[in-house]
Amino acid sequence: MYVCNCNGLRQRDVARAIEAGAARPRDVFDRHQCAPQCAKCVCEMRQMIQESRDAFALAAE
Repeated sequence: MYVCNCNGLRQRDVARAIEAGAARPRDVFDRHQCAPQCAKCVCEMRQMIQESRDAFALAAE
């Protein structure tokens, strides 16, 4: 499933960027050497980043 249609970024691309340390949507775009166009994907990226943080915090308990 595509997260960013403008740049062709799929969920797995965003997830890999987050696993590699992306803490903001900007980091995801930097990792894939692109930039936001319409920015509709930014909210979904933020949600994915937060879910990853929550899962990590839960695992650390």
